[in-house]
Amino acid sequence: MAVPKKRKSKSKVRSHRAHHAIGKPNLVPCSNCGAFILSHRVCPACGFYNGKLVVAPKIKKSKQEE
Repeated sequence: MAVPKKRKSKSKVRSHRAHHAIGKPNLVPCSNCGAFILSHRVCPACGFYNGKLVVAPKIKKSKQEE
């Protein structure tokens, strides 16, 4: 098993981990309603994907309607 010959300093370890951060998600506008969504996913606002209605959108009920 390979074992490092010398210990890495804190600065070397931290500069190595500098690229491990989570990036921003690539959001695109929905072609139907314009809401920002992840690409290649069904729009949660309108339920459309690729120009077709796939899922009926959920309607939020207010407390007054109940």
